[in-house]
Amino acid sequence: MSARVAQRLLALGATALLAGLAAIAVVEQRQADPAQPIRSAIAAGGGWYEALAAPRPPLEDAERTTCGLILTGRSLGVTHPVLPCGAKLLVRYGGDTVLTEVIDNELVASGRQFELTPELARLVGLDGTQEVEWRYAASQ
Repeated sequence: MSARVAQRLLALGATALLAGLAAIAVVEQRQADPAQPIRSAIAAGGGWYEALAAPRPPLEDAERTTCGLILTGRSLGVTHPVLPCGAKLLVRYGGDTVLTEVIDNELVASGRQFELTPELARLVGLDGTQEVEWRYAASQ
């Protein structure tokens, strides 16, 4: 191997190492501050959207959603017929605000805009069809 080829390989290796270290530093920086408050996108008019929501009926064993997820009794999320799968939302009910995401696009029952998984409904104290407030969670 000529000295010129060896020099190029050494420079290429050093560049790759430097890029790898920079990537690790960026990931560590993002994970280092979990105490940051969750930012949210403000709804039209400066506040929260209002919608009717209810718990989903009890789950069948390992039920698959239209978003391709498998639900269990511990799953946390909401169903909405229009919002895209994976959309991050803040949902507020009874003084509690939770960060959740859209996990399904097919409502089980009519008369509501959102369905909360049974576990999420339990966490916020939602029983029956009630009005909730929601907004999009802003990306970090």
